[in-house]
Amino acid sequence: MTTPPVKIRIDIVSDVVCPWCVIGYKQLQEALSRLEGEVKAEIHWHPFELNPMIPPEGQELREHMGQKYGTNRQQSDAARERIAKVGNALGFSFNFYEGQRIYNTFLAHQLLKWAEQQGKQAELELALFESYFSQQENVGEAKVLAEVASRVGLDQVEAAAVIEDGRYAAEVREHQRFWLSKGIQAVPSFILDRRYLIPGAQDPDVFVAALEKLSEEEAP
Repeated sequence: MTTPPVKIRIDIVSDVVCPWCVIGYKQLQEALSRLEGEVKAEIHWHPFELNPMIPPEGQELREHMGQKYGTNRQQSDAARERIAKVGNALGFSFNFYEGQRIYNTFLAHQLLKWAEQQGKQAELELALFESYFSQQENVGEAKVLAEVASRVGLDQVEAAAVIEDGRYAAEVREHQRFWLSKGIQAVPSFILDRRYLIPGAQDPDVFVAALEKLSEEEAP
């Protein structure tokens, strides 16, 4: 008799303007593809704002990185090149450009919470990564967010209403406080089976090893 795959919950704490978050997710997907038939993942995304104080118009990315991390132009160029190379190997396109801005993502996280109720959270998360990094769109703007929602089959008018009335704002804040209280200070953070933390965008081999260990523990 064929042994059914072991179900493992994976919580991902992420922000849609974090390049390593999409890279980490792609690496997790690679690991899960290697374990197809052995592990069945139940993935849940959770909000984290890298830059909650950024104004609605955003901030020029190079300026922001310089202020936050002390990064100079040469270091910025090297980081962009490295990220683009890693992304390309994973099938994700990073289209960095001069004058690129980074945006506040509180509205995006509210929309993602709504999308979770519609069974479209993962699809919208990836679409928002693509919107910001590949298509150079402003993911802090309500109109853009509603349009991106429509690309994954969500109702654009309802998406706009969700953003306008802020019905998920308090819930997003509550979830952010919860993960901060658990010691999550950086993203991406992957929590396997509510027990094991994998911080950062790790190589697929790291995910495979952790998932195999868990599947052995959970196997009947």
